[in-house]
Amino acid sequence: MKLLIIIVNNDDAKAVAKSLVKNKFYSTKLASTGNFLLSGNTTMLVGCQDEEVEKVINIIKSEAHQRKKMVTPIASMSAGLLSPSPIEVTIGGATIFIINVEQFVKL
Repeated sequence: MKLLIIIVNNDDAKAVAKSLVKNKFYSTKLASTGNFLLSGNTTMLVGCQDEEVEKVINIIKSEAHQRKKMVTPIASMSAGLLSPSPIEVTIGGATIFIINVEQFVKL
């Protein structure tokens, strides 16, 4: 059994969760914040059998998309280094950690 820790942009979270449920994968959602842009993310915990991992990854891939966004770097501002103009960054997509689960108990 595997535990997938999935971090997606808030803009994609609802579609990812809906598609997971449609495919009979249930998740626990946690609010989280990225460090670089200080933007909202959703972290989802999904348990599945080893042979289902690729299916879950494909579901996420179909719903969580990367896109470009113009932002003023927060890190530069907090260090006293003001950036005169925003920079283009890629946001969205997903980060997935896959962890082996020794035992699962549901009470």
